[in-house]
Amino acid sequence: MAHNWNTSDRVKRLPKDWPKRRKAVIERDVVCQICFVRPATVADHIVPKTDNHELEALQGACDPCHRQKTAKEAAAFRAASPQPTRKRPPEAHPGLLN
Repeated sequence: MAHNWNTSDRVKRLPKDWPKRRKAVIERDVVCQICFVRPATVADHIVPKTDNHELEALQGACDPCHRQKTAKEAAAFRAASPQPTRKRPPEAHPGLLN
């Protein structure tokens, strides 16, 4: 199953004043703090996979940079905690003696 904002529980963990904080970050960081080219449109958590919503822990980012950063972080997280595989372990050949 694909993980995205619609399937995430992250929205439930956001503080009640998230729209206000998001706006403050975008107003503070007018330009994307990742590429320094495009305007900031997203409030990005600097440290991934955290629920620290303080303004110091957030940075303004443009949508393309935020998507790319999030994809890299998600891939690293998946690689660090691999899921069990459905592959069977190798078996000895039935004709071999024990």
